[in-house]
Amino acid sequence: MNLLERLVVVPVNHLIGDSPWAGERLRQHAGAHVRIQAGGLRISLQIDAAGFLQAGGDASIFPDVCIELPGDFPARAMVDRSSLMSAARLSGAADIAETLAFVFRNLRWDMEGDLASLVGDIPARRLMRSGAALFSAARDGGQRMAENMLEFVTEESGLLASPAEIKAFLGEVDVLRDDLARLDKRLSRLTD
Repeated sequence: MNLLERLVVVPVNHLIGDSPWAGERLRQHAGAHVRIQAGGLRISLQIDAAGFLQAGGDASIFPDVCIELPGDFPARAMVDRSSLMSAARLSGAADIAETLAFVFRNLRWDMEGDLASLVGDIPARRLMRSGAALFSAARDGGQRMAENMLEFVTEESGLLASPAEIKAFLGEVDVLRDDLARLDKRLSRLTD
């Protein structure tokens, strides 16, 4: 098993081990070959009798299911897994592809449980709360910074028009269009 395969198989099998329902679903497709492709990377896997993924499947064997991930899959996996699953293309046996999609979409990492096995329940809980607070503060700070930048660009620097200015301009365009239509009607009456 090469490093890339270990980086995929070990964490996924850990999640499957923590979710007995996932192993049960995958066990129904024991022996199936799966190929994951992302750009130039290819990983060949096989579902074993226990419902886990085994790396190093024979690359020359035509896979039962092929999963093609978008090029930005590492970022999507960390930030927005649902968009990763919707951008992934599955081909091959429909029942196996559907099972894999369901399992990958619903696997959840019990980070606090894994952390508790290393440092204990109470410190793990406190670390998770601190991490959540830090993440929330960073997200809120980023949102405030974006709002401040937008205000600077529209209000103070004049680089962009503000929403109020755009609305006023569109109103003036509507008035001009109506005035032009009335003028056109008057001109047509004069020439008739």
